This record gives sequence, C-alpha cells and structure tokens, in this order.
Amino acid sequence: MAASELYTKYARVWIPDVEEVWRSAELTKDYRQGDGALQLQLEDGKELEYKLDPKTNNLPHLRNPDILVGENDLTALSYLHEPAVLHNLKVRFIDSKLIYTYCGIVLVAINPYETLPIYGTDIINAYSGQNMGDMDPHIFAVAEEAYKQMARDERNQSIIVSGESGAGKTVSAKYAMRYFATVSGSASEANVEEKVLASNPIMESIGNAKTTRNDNSSRFGKYIEIGFDKRYHIIGANMRTYLLEKSRVVFQADEERNYHIFYQLCASAHLPEFKALKLGKADDFHYTKQGRNPVIDGIDDAKEMSTTRNAFTLLGVNESYQMGLFRILASILHLGNVEVKDRDSDSSIIPPNNGHLSVFCELMGVTYQDMSHWLCHKKLKTATETYIKPIPKLQAINARDALAKHIYAKLFNWIVDHVNKALHSTVKQHSFIGVLDIYGFETFEINSFEQFCINYANEKLQQQFNMHVFKLEQEEYMKEQIPWTLIDFYDNQPCINLIEAKMGVLDLLDEECKMPKGSDDSWAQKLYNTHLKTCALFEKPRMSNKAFIIQHFADKVEYQCDGFLEKNKDTVNEEQIHVLKASKFDLLVELFQDEEKATSPTGAALTTGGRTRLSVKPDKSKAGQASKEHKKTVGLQFRNSLHLLMETLNATTPHYVRCIKPNDYKFAFTFDPKRAVQQLRACGVLETIRISAAGFPSRWTYQEFFSRYRVLMKQKDVLTDRKMTCKNVLEKLVQDQDKYQFGKTKIFFRAGQVAYLEKLRADKLRAACIRIQKTIRCWLARKKYLRMKHAATTIQRYVRGYQARCLAKFLRRTRAAIIIQKYQRMYVQRKCYKRKQAAALVMQCILRAYMARQLYKALLREHKAIIIQKMVRGWLARQWYKRSLRAIVYLQCCIRRMRAKRELKKLKIEARSVEHFKKLNIGMENKIMQLQRRIDEQNKDNRALSERLNGLEISHAAESERLRVEVTRLRGAEEDAKNNANKVTTLLEELERLRKDLKNTQKEKKAIEEWAKTYQDEMEQMISELKEQNHLLKNEKNDLNRMIQEQGQQWTEKMQRALKEETQQLENDLNEERSRYQNLLTEHLRLEEKYDDLKEEITLAVNVPKPGHRRTDSTHSSNESECTYNSEFAESEEGSRGGEDVSKAILDMSLFLKLQKRVSELEQEKQSLQNELDRREEQFQRARARDDEEHKKARSAELEYESLKRQELESENKKLKHHLNEMRQSLRGSAEAGSAAPGSPAYTVLLDQLNSSNEELEVRKEEVLILRSQLVSQKEAMQHKATMTEPLPYIEDVQKLTDAKEISQAYMGLKDTNRLLESQLQAQRRSHENEVEVLRGELQSVKEENNRQQQLLAQNLQLPPEARIEASLQHEITRLTNENLDLMEQLEKQDKTVRKLKKQLKVFAKKINDLEGGQMDVSPGQTTDEPVHPVNIPRREKDFQGMLEYKKEDELKLVKNLILELKPRGVAVNLIPGLPAYILFMCLRHADYVNDDQKVRSLLTSVINSIKKILKKRGDDFETVSFWLSNTCRFLHCLKQYSGDEQFMKHNTPKQNDHCLSNFDLAEYRQVLSDLAIQIYQQLIKCMENILQPMIVSGMLEHETIQGVSGVKPTGLRKRTSSIADEGTYTLDSIIRQLNTFHSIMCQHGTDPELIKQVVKQQFYIIGAVTLNNLLLRKDMCSWSKGMQIRYNVSQLEEWLRDKNLMTCGAKETLEPLIQAAQLLQVKKKTDEDAEAICSMCNALSTAQIVKVLNLYTPVNAFEERVSVLFIRTIQTRLRDRKESPQLLMDTKLIYPVTFPFNPSSLALETIQIPGSLNLAFLTRV
Repeated sequence: MAASELYTKYARVWIPDVEEVWRSAELTKDYRQGDGALQLQLEDGKELEYKLDPKTNNLPHLRNPDILVGENDLTALSYLHEPAVLHNLKVRFIDSKLIYTYCGIVLVAINPYETLPIYGTDIINAYSGQNMGDMDPHIFAVAEEAYKQMARDERNQSIIVSGESGAGKTVSAKYAMRYFATVSGSASEANVEEKVLASNPIMESIGNAKTTRNDNSSRFGKYIEIGFDKRYHIIGANMRTYLLEKSRVVFQADEERNYHIFYQLCASAHLPEFKALKLGKADDFHYTKQGRNPVIDGIDDAKEMSTTRNAFTLLGVNESYQMGLFRILASILHLGNVEVKDRDSDSSIIPPNNGHLSVFCELMGVTYQDMSHWLCHKKLKTATETYIKPIPKLQAINARDALAKHIYAKLFNWIVDHVNKALHSTVKQHSFIGVLDIYGFETFEINSFEQFCINYANEKLQQQFNMHVFKLEQEEYMKEQIPWTLIDFYDNQPCINLIEAKMGVLDLLDEECKMPKGSDDSWAQKLYNTHLKTCALFEKPRMSNKAFIIQHFADKVEYQCDGFLEKNKDTVNEEQIHVLKASKFDLLVELFQDEEKATSPTGAALTTGGRTRLSVKPDKSKAGQASKEHKKTVGLQFRNSLHLLMETLNATTPHYVRCIKPNDYKFAFTFDPKRAVQQLRACGVLETIRISAAGFPSRWTYQEFFSRYRVLMKQKDVLTDRKMTCKNVLEKLVQDQDKYQFGKTKIFFRAGQVAYLEKLRADKLRAACIRIQKTIRCWLARKKYLRMKHAATTIQRYVRGYQARCLAKFLRRTRAAIIIQKYQRMYVQRKCYKRKQAAALVMQCILRAYMARQLYKALLREHKAIIIQKMVRGWLARQWYKRSLRAIVYLQCCIRRMRAKRELKKLKIEARSVEHFKKLNIGMENKIMQLQRRIDEQNKDNRALSERLNGLEISHAAESERLRVEVTRLRGAEEDAKNNANKVTTLLEELERLRKDLKNTQKEKKAIEEWAKTYQDEMEQMISELKEQNHLLKNEKNDLNRMIQEQGQQWTEKMQRALKEETQQLENDLNEERSRYQNLLTEHLRLEEKYDDLKEEITLAVNVPKPGHRRTDSTHSSNESECTYNSEFAESEEGSRGGEDVSKAILDMSLFLKLQKRVSELEQEKQSLQNELDRREEQFQRARARDDEEHKKARSAELEYESLKRQELESENKKLKHHLNEMRQSLRGSAEAGSAAPGSPAYTVLLDQLNSSNEELEVRKEEVLILRSQLVSQKEAMQHKATMTEPLPYIEDVQKLTDAKEISQAYMGLKDTNRLLESQLQAQRRSHENEVEVLRGELQSVKEENNRQQQLLAQNLQLPPEARIEASLQHEITRLTNENLDLMEQLEKQDKTVRKLKKQLKVFAKKINDLEGGQMDVSPGQTTDEPVHPVNIPRREKDFQGMLEYKKEDELKLVKNLILELKPRGVAVNLIPGLPAYILFMCLRHADYVNDDQKVRSLLTSVINSIKKILKKRGDDFETVSFWLSNTCRFLHCLKQYSGDEQFMKHNTPKQNDHCLSNFDLAEYRQVLSDLAIQIYQQLIKCMENILQPMIVSGMLEHETIQGVSGVKPTGLRKRTSSIADEGTYTLDSIIRQLNTFHSIMCQHGTDPELIKQVVKQQFYIIGAVTLNNLLLRKDMCSWSKGMQIRYNVSQLEEWLRDKNLMTCGAKETLEPLIQAAQLLQVKKKTDEDAEAICSMCNALSTAQIVKVLNLYTPVNAFEERVSVLFIRTIQTRLRDRKESPQLLMDTKLIYPVTFPFNPSSLALETIQIPGSLNLAFLTRV
C-alpha cells in the first residue's frame, strides 16, 4: 500500500520527543512521494515542519485509531511499534487504572504504588476456570493458564517474573503462589498451601530490604517449584535461591536499610524472651544505621516480627531453634559494633573487655580471646612453615565484615534448607509449577561484578524468551498452514558466547583468579587483547583502561574492573571459621558442620567497599566433589546454576510476567515515559512486538472478520461460505496480496492492514452517518421552520383576535348605550301609559258595572219568563205525547193481530204434515226445557225480591223508630234553645268586657314589642361581636390544630421511618444470625464428611485386602448389594465400639488435636454468637425501656387533659344529682295532697324510673371515661413523641377549647357509649337466648331420658324376675360406660393441658440453663453414622388409625428400599409427591402407637443417616437432591402437623387431628430434621450452581442475543470467546431451558412453593453476581451495545418470572446491580447532570463498581466517546460519603438463609396406597 494512501491530511503520527519520548501530531497536508518534510500540527495547536532523513527517508510511525487505544493485548494494535505500545500502556495505567496488559504471551505489570482491591478471594474465584483471553489481564489469569496447561498437557510449567528493583516482582510471584494455593488446595491435612504462603514472610524478612527504589526489594533471586499430585493438589514445594546480596549486611547506601529481620529484632527488643540478646534501637548498631532511614512508612516492624515468628512455627521451626536464629542475628549486630583500633601502621588491636565483642562471644558460645585475636591477625602458610601476621585496621574491619556476611549467608542457606524440608512431601510429585522471581536488566553509573552476573542471567533468559516466542509464531503458522518465511529477530547468542564461551569474560576472570599475582588491571588488558578487535559487542571506553563495555540486548553497559577478582574469589579468614566451629552453641556448629562440603566459597573479599556482594545457594546434587567444588569461583558456580535453571525452564512451558516501574519516586499512578521505555526495551516486550510485526500480527477468524466488516460488503458479495466471502471482499479492498494470508480458520494480516480496514470501515460509517445527519438535520430544520410558521400564525391569530375583541367591545358598548336609551324612553312612555290605562280602567270599571247590573236585571226577567214557558211547554208536550202513545199502541195492536192471524193460518197448514210435527215436537221439548229454566229463574228472583222486601220492611221500621227518636230530641233541643235565648244578654255583656281587656292587652303588647325590639338589637349587636370573637378563636384554633396535625404527621412519619429502619435492621440481624448458623451447619457437615473420609481411610488401612483380591471403593459403585448394606448397618449397630477403638488406636494424634482444636473454635464462636445475641437482646430491652420512659413523659400531657375532663364530668354529675334530689323532694311534697302519695303505684313507677336513670347515668359516665382513656392510649402510640417535644402548646390548645366543643365531644362519647351498650345488651340477649336454648335442650333430654326410664321400667315390670335383673344390670353397665367415656374425655383434656404446661416449663428451664451455662447441648442426630443421641420423650396415651406396621428386623430393608435404592424419577412421575415421607411418618406413627421409644429413635436415626448417605453418594444429581429436599421438608411438616401442638393443628381436619402422635414429643428431632433440610438445601444450591456456572457468562454476556448490535473489535494473540453462537456454546435460551428444568423438577417433587421461591431467588442471585463480576473484569464487555444486550437478557429472565408467577419471590431485586450496571453503560456520561443522575440511579452498585465500569467503558465504534477522567473524578467526589464495603466483586458463594414455612398437607393418611414397585410388601396397614 502506497504511503500516499496512509499519510494523508488529518492522519496522525508519532514523532520523537526529548521529554515525552514520543509525541502525537496530525498531518495538515497530504504527503507526496519525494517530499522532504511533513507539515504537522501538535496536540497543543502548534504548527511544525518535520524533516525526513534524506538517507533513509523513513516516515514517522502512524498512530492507531482511537478505537484500538487501551486494548488488553498490545498485539491487537494494528500498528505495532514502540510509541503505540507506550501510549497504550499509559492510557490503560493513567486513565483506566489498569496495571496489567498482555503483550502476546507476556503479561506486562506496572507497579501502581498503591494497594488495589483486585487480589481477594472473590477475584481468584472469578478467574478460576476461565480462559486466559476471556478475562482482563491479570496475574491470576497467567497462573490459571499455567495450572490449566499443567492439568491438560501433563507438562510442567514455569512463571518467569522479571523486572527492575521496585517493579513489583516479589508481589507478583506472591500473588501467583496465593492463586495456586487457593485454587488447588492440598491433598493432605498438612495444609501445604499455607506453608507455601508462610514461606513468603520468612524469605522477605531475611532476603528483602529497603532500597532507594523499593521499600521491599528482593536482594536475591529465587525459583520456587510448587509440587502437585495426580489430582493436582499441592503436596509440597522446593525453593532454589540465587545471588544473595551479602554486602548489604555490612553496608547500606543513604535512604536504604539492611535486611528487614534486623529491624524487626530491634523493634521487638522489649519482649521478655529477647532480653538476653541485649538489643536496642536500630540506631544503636552500625549495621542498621548507615542508611540513616531505619523506618518505613506504614510498616510496623514489631508486628512484622510476630508474623515472621508465626510463619516459622507453621513451618515446623520450634521455639528453641527460632531463639537460636535470633541469637545469631543479634550477634551479627553486636559484631558490627566491635571497634578496631590502630596499634601501628601495620597492625591493629581490639581493646580488652569490649562490650559488644563480649556479647557476641557470649551469644555465639566462643572464647573472647580467640575471637579478638583472629579478628586482628591472619595465618600465612608456606611450603615448610606457618606464620601468624597482624593486619592493619582497615583489613581487620574488612575481615570483621567478611565474617558477618559469611555467618549471615550460612544462616540464610540453613533457613532455606529448613523451609524446603518443611515444604517437602513424602507423596510422589506428579507435576510442578515453578515461579521464578529474578532480577531484571540493570545498568547504573557504576556497574561491577554483581551487575555483570545479573545482566548475564538476563541475556540467557532473553534468549530463551526469544526462542519461545519464535517457536509459538512458527507453530501458529504451521497450524493454519500459512507459508512459513524465516523471521529475522535479534539473537543474543554472540553476547552469551562473549561472556561464557572459552576465552570469554568469565573464563579469563577465573584464569586470572588462579594467578598468584593476578589483578583487575591485568585482567582488563587480557580482555582488551582478546576481544577488542574480534568481537563487535565488546568495546573499550575512551577515557579509561580499567573498564569495558558490552552491547547487551537491551543497552550498552560499561563495567568497572575494580573488585571483580576479589568478588569472584569470595574468601574468608579460615581461623575465624575454626573458632566458630569450636563453639558450644549447637545451632552455630550445625551451620558450619558442612563447611568442607559447601558448594560455594564462604565469606567475602577483603575489600574496602562496593555496591553489592553475592552468594550462591549450595547445590546438594554434587556433594561428592567437595574438594574440587570448594575451589570453584563465584562466576563459575553462578554459570553452572544458571545452566541448571535454563535446563529446568526449557523442560517446562514458560509463562512470562514483565514488571515495569512507572517512576522512580514511588508516586501512585504516575507514569514516566522515559523510565518505562528503558524497561520495555530491557525486558523484551518491544522485541516481542518486533517479532510479531515482522510476520502477520493481526489475526481474525472468518466469522469475526465478517461480523466486523460486513458494512464494507454488498449484498451480492455475501455468500453462505464465510471463508469465500472474506476472500472475495479482501481481494477488492486490499490489492497487495502479500498484506494478508488465508489460514484454515483465520485470516492473517500484516502490520497496519487492520488500521487500513478500520479506516475504510470508519469512512463507510462516516458517510452513512453524514447521510443520516443530513436527513436528521433537514428534518430538524423543517420542524423548526414549521414551528416558526405555526408560531407566526399563532401570533397573527392572537393579534387579530385582540383587534376583533376591541371592535366587538366598542360595538357592545354602543349597543348597550342604545339599549339603555331604549329602555329609559320605554320606561317614561310606559309610565305615562300606565297612568292613562289606570284612569281608563277606572272609568271602564264603573261603566261596565252599571251595564252589568242592567244586563243582570234583564237576564233575570228573561230567566223567569223562560221558566214559565218551560213549565207550560212541558205540560203541552206531555199531553201530546200521551195522545200519540195511545194511538200508536192501538195501531200496533191492529197490525199485530192481522199478522198473527196470518201466522196462525200458516201454522195450521204446517201442522197437518208429519215432518213438521216432528220438528215441532223437537222444538217443543227444547222450549219446554227453556221454559222450565225460566220458571226456576223467576222463582229465584221472586225469592230474592221477597227477601229484599222483608229487609226493606225491617229497615223502614227501624227508620221510623229513628225518626221518632229524632223528633223527640228536636223537641228537647227546642226547649234548650228557648233557655239559651235567655243567656244571650249575659254573653253580650261578657263579650263587651273581653273587648276592653283585648284593647288593654294590645297596648301592653305594643310596649313589650318595642322593648323586645330594642333588646333584640342589643343582643344582635352582642351576638355579632361574639361571632367575630368566636370566628377569631376558631381560626386560631384551626391554625393550632393544623400545626399540631402537621407536627403530628411529621412525627408520625419520623416514627414510621425509624420503626421501618429498626425493623429492617432487626430483619437483617436475624438473616445474619440465620446465615451464620447455617454456615456453621455447613462447616459442621464438612467436618463430618472429612471425619468420615478419614475413618474410611483408616478402616481401609487396617483391613488391607489379601493379595489377588481387589476391593472397589463403595463411594464409586453405583449399585450396592443388600448384603453390603446389611453389613454396613451391622457394623454401625453392633460393632461400633470395636471400630471406634481401632480407629482411635490408629488415628493420627496431630489430626485428632486439630479436629479438637477446630471443635473448640466452633464452640467459642458459638459462645460468641450467643453472647452477641444476648447483648443485642439487652440493647433491645434498654431501647424499649427508653421508649417506655419517653412514652410515660408524653402521656402526662394527655393525663392532665383527661383529669380536667373527668373533673368537669364529675361536677356535671353532682349538679344532676342535686337537681334529681330536688325533683324527688318536690314530687314528694306535691304528691302529699294528691292521689299520687308515696307508696302509690304512680309514685313508685316514677321513682323507679328516676333511680334506673340515675344508675344508667353512673354506668355511662364510667364507660365514657374508660372509652376515652382507651382512645387516648391508642392515639398516643403514634403521637407521644410529638406530645413529648411540645406538651405546653398542646395543653394550651386543649384549654382553649370552647364549651360547645366539649359538649359535642361528650355527646359523641355518650352516643358511642349507647351504641356500645346496645351491642352489649344484644350480645347478652343472644347469650341468654342461647343459654335458654341449651337449658331447653337439656330439659328435653331429661324428659326424654325420664320417658325412656319409665318405658324401661314398664318393660322390666312385664319381664320375668330373672330377665328383669339382667336388663337392669345391662342398663347400669351402659350408663357407667357413658359416664366413663365422658370422664376419659375430660381427663384427656386435662392431660393435654398438663403436657402443654410441662413443655413450656421445659422450654423455660432450657432457656435458664442456656443463660446460666452459656452453652447449648448438641441436638441429637447430627452425626452421620453414629446413632442419634437419646432424648427425653414425654408420653401420651391415645389410640389412632392410619399407620404402617413393620418389624424391627425389617427396618434396614425399609430404609434400603425407600431411601437408598429409590429412583426419584419414577416416584416423581408416577406417584404422589412426598410419598416416601408419608410412608416413613406412618411407620413412625405405628412405633409411637405401640409406645416403643427405642423403635422411634432407631427409625429416625436410620432415616437421617440414610438420607445423608444417599446425598453423599449422589449429591451432584439435582433431581436426587431436589427429591430428598422435598421429602425431608414434607416429613418435617408431618411431624409438626401431627405433633398435637395447637399452632400446627389449625388447618387439620378432625380426622387428621385424630392421627396426631399419642406417646412421644419429637420437637428436638424436628430441629435435627430442619438442620438436615438446611444441609440438603445448600447441597441443592451448590449442585444448581455447578450446572448454571458454565452457562451464565456465555449466555448473559458473550452470546449476541440481538444480532447485529455488538461489533467485534480486533483482538490480539489472546483470543477471546466469540460472541457469535457456535454449535455447543451456551445461549440465553440454554439458561432459560435449564431454569425451566429446575422449576419443573421441583414442582414434580412437590417442593413447597415458598421454598421454590427461595431457590429461584438464589438462582437469579448467582446469575446476576457471576454476570456482574465478569463484566467488571472484562474490558471488552463494557460498551453501550453490550449494555443493551444485558438489559434484553434481563427482560427475558423477568418474563420467565412472570410466566411462572414468581415476581414476588425477590428474584428480580437480586438482578438490580446487573440492571444498573447495564444502564450505566448506556446512559450519557459527560456533564454534571449526568453524574448526578448516575449517582441517584446506581444505588445498588458500590462506588468501586461504578468507577470500575466507567474506567472499563470501551467504545466499539469510532463514533462513541470514552469516559473522561474528570467525569470519573466527579463521580468519585459525589459518592465519597457513601458507607459501603470496598469489595469490588459480588460474593458468588453467598447463600441466602433459608426458611421452611409450615405447609400442612390436606392428604388423609388412611387414603395413601403403597405401590408394589417400592417392594414394601412387609409393611402392614393398620
């Protein structure tokens, strides 16, 4: 691809910079071939012309697209070069706070100089079992990869950790070992993993020191081999050390310290056991004060000393050996304070009685004279004689220091040997993982022998690293069948040959050491003569003849030759060693007893100083060549040990960790580019990049390429074959076919091609975005135009409307004026008209009256004339009518006579014929009958008329009599009227008098009315004033009431909130206690299982099978025979004691002590929990007492108010009594003269009514007071605090109440009392009626009994005497039997009451014992194989039915067929749920029925142990565990339901109540079964978690549920799991199907609905926690599109909950952190408002989780923006006040405490049928 295509305008490049190493710039002009310079613009806006080198014409490095910046793997970058690597590391370290980054197979770790919460057990569990590329880079990912490859490939592994001092090598190695110890565990009880970790504080204390670069710098190299057995459990470890810096013991530079152990000793000098060492402060000793900085900030040396001693104890170094080690270390400090003085120029002397030398000799057990002599003298040997020569002061001091270094080196080696012995295992090692913690490449201003050896070792390691990288590249190409071309990479073999080959630097050094007069100068000249002209890698400095330069792989290093020979020889005064060997101190002798067999020379050269001194650990493999090896130089030994290390590394699969030091000042998260580049060059990271860039660094699978670059394809280019599609597209996009290669499964690209494709993709997306933006902007502009148009139209409409309204207003006013004028004129005219009309009407009225009178007179005359005419005309008409009537009648008679004659003639003619006669006859008969009927009717009418006539006669007679009486009365009235006429005069006179009185009365009335009117006015004025005052008082009262109500409401809300918080806190405490108890139960179960395993192992060890016979382990067999099962039970029943004795005899005593210690710890923890519970109860009681006091104070105000009310009521009552007495007296006085005298009935009735009213008034008064007090007491529960805070205003408000208010309240109270009395009266009436009915029933029964007795007596009297006697006896027996049954029922009730009281008494007694003793007895049945401890079982006596009887010997068969060999699938599908539990309970009922306590105990023990066995055998089968969880709960519910306790019998039928247990109380066994159910539930959760765990990450995160939303970014060498679903990968549907399976299985087994809800809640918690944890550890998953995928997946899970009606189980709430994390990925993250919204939205996420998600947020496309550092700091500032756990990940091992709500069964026991498939024919139904 031409440069002109890439170096175009706006392309970004990297240019060198002095300060920042590399600086970013942007092209402002396209580059054309032949241009000598580039026109650039820096990021700060500065213009720059970058000139190209005319010789090479090399263009600057191109910058990667922003979307690739911050990648987890550096090889994922399209442009692989130094500035890209440096920038990527800087962005991850500074912006994202990520310290780990992959670089191919290398993990780059940058020291943050800050403690990060990313190394906890939760992080270890999250990385366990994951692929290396699936999670974000981490040291745990490298450790997991090594562990996985060891198990998969059966090959040993090595983790090589290198880096500068202070880069974090030791910490990285420590975390790797912690990961192995946590993940693998140990195969024995020796806790090897703890010992491996315990070796770290020991080695750090004796091998680490503070330097200017690092507070805990390792001053030696170490290679730890962690051994594993065949099951890949840690069984031991072995440590090899390299190059201990011994010179640090005697010399430290400024701001540095000696080894930590010396300062730990000085800090612990005050301890009693250290008094004999005579130590002081660190500033008191020469060897610890040279650095002038004896304290490290944040480090407590005394505490570290305690940690070191504990580690020694854990590794088996007893107290005496520890004190011996500390004696030697203290003696080294005292030896450094020994003062040597000059005797003369050639000799020196130690003053006699030197205090420090005396202490040294005392501690070391040597003589003072010998040591002081040989410190100032040396022995010279010749061929014939031996001379003792004094030495000057400087050489004596050097000899003293050499002795101190030698002693420390010996002590270091001894400790390493003992650590290896402690970590050594007798079990055969199957494989190992080695962790190499070794120094990195070093270059200083002055470099000596130590730096030469270190850099030599790094050259070897770099060569091995290069070969391994090259090999992996070659394997990848061959695997994908890519044509292999040789990659040119740097081979440092020439440099290694220069150092170690024949006549190399080391060879010449050893040769010079053998020369008698060899010196550093002569050795330098030999180097110059040998290599200066022959080797290009060797150079000579211009200004020095005592130095040389070697070109290493990382940089050129200049070495100073001074001190090389002495350091290589590493000698010590042998006479001093002999003095030490003669010591009486056993440990010191042990240190030097193998002096002659040592593989490395001891001591140090007698030099004046230097930077470092070296020592090499002994090599025991070559102990047979002691005499020769003693003469080996340090360089030769180091070379040999290095070759051994390389052989070990080459035989393993290496994993590389390169530690980088970001700055030299130990500032947290501060990045120095210069220092980082130096280390990247030195550690080989850039070489890895260069090797990758030389080939095809970018690799894509075909599916990933298709998903990413689908936008560059046309629809016609997409084929079903993805490989062919990718080929076709690449041929069109990239013309140069050398830029890519097609492999079997991947496409390989050259460096820069992915960036080019990304550019094409971004251009395509940019063009699409521009088109979308164009359309959107057009739509927005048009929408804005339409809004403006609408606004203008609206404005016009309103203006025109205003103008129209003004015009309308004018018109209305004009019209109104006209109307007013019209009506005024009309009024005037109408008034005039009315006057005229009135006058006209008066005139018309008079005239019309006159005319009406005249008309009336005329009409009257006319009316009278008409009457006369009427009468005359009527008489004339009647006369005419009579005449006409007579004529008409006469005429009719004539006509009728004529017609009759004619008819008669016809009839006579017809009568002569027969037919006519017959017809006539028939007609006659009918006529006769009709006539007969008519005669009858007429007779009836006659009779009725006669009766009516008689009645009329009677009434007439009565009326006549009445008239006669009336006449008589009228006559009497006439006489009275005559008499009354005489009285009229008198009445008239009386009337006149009354008229006069009426006039007087009217006058008085008028006067009274005037006075009343005046009084009324005055009263109205007074009333108005009172109303105003009343209104003011009412307003004031309303204000006060409103204030009181508001305050009361506020206090109520506060109280409710406080109550809610306290309730929530109590619930949380309860859940914590329950969870703690269930965790203890789990721990107890684990210890039981471990005890059982050990017991089985001991049994197997005792019962060794004979040769030729092999026995299969029972735990691995799927089917157990009946004989085996019986033998097991026989052993448990009969031979338990013998087995226990044998196991106790063989049991390891240490194990027994550990178990005993563990039991004691559990008891102490239990006691602490009990104390905590007691303490919380006391706090609750104190809080309750405090609330009661506040309640009493608050009640006082209400009591005062009640007292006032009571006084008022009493005064009113007294007044009523007084008035009543007065009425009595008045009644008595007035009745004395009347008929109603005392004693008369009327008086008695009235008096009784008054007395009853008085009594009723008294009763109502008391009831009013009682009800009032009750209402107040109910109200004060919510208002007492408000009343307490402000009692005075409330009392004042009460005092301001008006009388009307009080009277209305009293009236309402009386009404309530009346209603209450009426209800009580009705209740009494009903009860009375019921009693009457009962008495009537009893009376009726007595009557019936009496009648029956009389009948029996009558029957007996009729019987013969013998039969009579027999019948009477039979009758008497029946009566006695009935009485006996009644007495038995009463006795049973009393027994039931007694048992309940006894049970309560037991509970109280048990609580008292627990409080006094502080310990609780272990409940029976909690061991697995041993019988359940007997309990006191109270007896009952009652007979029941619905049981299953079995024999004692059939118990084993029952348990075997019903529990051990039962297949849950068949039972769940074909039988009723919980059938085994029902059968077991029916068997238990029969044992209870026969009153056999041994049988009950044995059955329950067998059931519990068998369930535990089947769960131990098939505990990984979800169906089995669910089945037995359901049956255990059902069995527990049956024990409760049929226990006889009333609280469990509420829902029972009478028949079920009859089936209750009659003899035994199994409450304690219910607790045992509850514990067993908890264990099964936890096993169910673990089983479910094991099934769901592999599905969660793939289904919830990786699978692309919504296709096309997520984009696949370029990945590096560590390929991640693809989000595209392949065959066999898990999807969200897989999770939902598995959830359906779990739910259906539990429903089939009849699991309680509440328990199913708890299981589902736990399932969803696991899904949410695992998903969120992986999201927090995977940078590639933190994107906007992934947030959408997660929210869609969560919605599908919620839909599943709705389908199953489980929305109320709390499962949705457990997904809230995941939902908020997904929302956080999708919300806007720019402004302060966004930060506020995020803080309020993400209340379920911790601050660390929110910040982590924001740091990990990665745009998938170039159009998304990263989260700025300023925004993240804003979030942190807003959330800093949150009080929460700093833990980053959710605890996936958390199990919510489970509860088993009582769920009674409606199934009747007697209806249960046992199927034959269960093979329980030996059971008999009872």
